[in-house]
Amino acid sequence: MKRIITYGTFDLLHYGHINLLKRAKELGDYLIVALSEDEFNEKCKNKKCYFSYYERKQLLQSIRYVDLVIPEKCWEQKVEDIKLYKIDVFAMGSDWKGKFDFMSDHCEVVYFPRTKEISTTQIKDDFKKADLKKEWANV
Repeated sequence: MKRIITYGTFDLLHYGHINLLKRAKELGDYLIVALSEDEFNEKCKNKKCYFSYYERKQLLQSIRYVDLVIPEKCWEQKVEDIKLYKIDVFAMGSDWKGKFDFMSDHCEVVYFPRTKEISTTQIKDDFKKADLKKEWANV
């Protein structure tokens, strides 16, 4: 059995996330998603999520490409996860290209091209712009 792992926050789940998960699953038989916990997002990634860890985990578990969701608590756990879950492929989006090359000592590393027309940051920015327009329309 070929095992793949990917990491991420997966907040405001969108079709770019689904593309990444689908491509990752196509690399093997079993896909593990290490989902960033809320505390890790806030303290280490400087991200505030719209959905809680538990809500994001439920969303990921409902996707047919995902076999297991585990918590990501810190940057350093990746090598331990590779060994514990007997990972063959470490897959990430190309926005992380080069940052995890050191993982190739433990497994194959694959970077997927991003889905160009969508991102969580873009969605959040679009909502902010829409709210501003709405506020100005009411003045």
